[in-house]
Amino acid sequence: MTAVPALRPRDLALALVVIVVWGVNFAVIKVGVAGIPPLLLGALRFMLAAFPALLFLRPPKVPLRLYLIYGMTISVGQFAFLFSAIYVGMPTGLASLVLQSQSFFTMLLAAWWLKEHWKANQMAGLLLAAVGLVLIGSAHGLSMPLAGFLLTVAAAVMWACGNIVTRAVGRYAPMNQLAFVVWASLVPPLPFLALSYWLEGPAAMAQAVQHINGTALAAIAYLAWAATLFGYGVWTQLLGRYPANRVAPFTLLVPVVGLTTGWLVFGEALTAIHYAGGALLMAGLLVNLFGAPLFARFARKT
Repeated sequence: MTAVPALRPRDLALALVVIVVWGVNFAVIKVGVAGIPPLLLGALRFMLAAFPALLFLRPPKVPLRLYLIYGMTISVGQFAFLFSAIYVGMPTGLASLVLQSQSFFTMLLAAWWLKEHWKANQMAGLLLAAVGLVLIGSAHGLSMPLAGFLLTVAAAVMWACGNIVTRAVGRYAPMNQLAFVVWASLVPPLPFLALSYWLEGPAAMAQAVQHINGTALAAIAYLAWAATLFGYGVWTQLLGRYPANRVAPFTLLVPVVGLTTGWLVFGEALTAIHYAGGALLMAGLLVNLFGAPLFARFARKT
């Protein structure tokens, strides 16, 4: 039996840097939507993510429909909902936690669309996470508006839809995944601009562009270059060097960074129910990722 290689110190450091970048990302979104309407912010983010990076990367040979569907789900859908959630008052730390429910929505969609069968640990993890989400949603109020919670859950659903598309894209491997992300970033700007014009209005768009400041520009640059290009670029390299089960569990640390950043920067105070629901959601993720051997051992004993 071949041993699963551990991450080298340099790669471990890179993985942890990416986790910090992605965890801080939620606080940066809050800074961004403070000066720019959320849908317009989405358009600017993906414009900067695509250009000038596409000048240095060749587009992978993937059907155009997959670029379009990926861009409309994991980019437009996820971030239109997430940016709007934080704009209406969803705490950034709690958003980073609730968004992790995407793994369970991915499991549900894979069962329905790809006819994948669930394992016992996945069902147990799904149940724990569902109870956790219900607890978090039940504690809506001044510290967490219900609209913000529902929008974040919708963002998780769209991320899950994008994950299903990503599996279809994976059939065209080997390919440069970063190049795919960059070229797929050409899809979101026009839908985001259309949505912003329709829902936020041309006056709000014009005012935001005319009065854009250095803080807003820094937020856009962080979202485009740090969270998207650097984050996805490094993550793709790590997934290419190591098995997914060595790399993927690091994403469980994103909510830890997100919750800590929200508390330190914005003084976000959560209720006991939020923490209880968050603990159940994280427990569900852990059972989903690592529970298979335990459940298999229990099944053999019975």
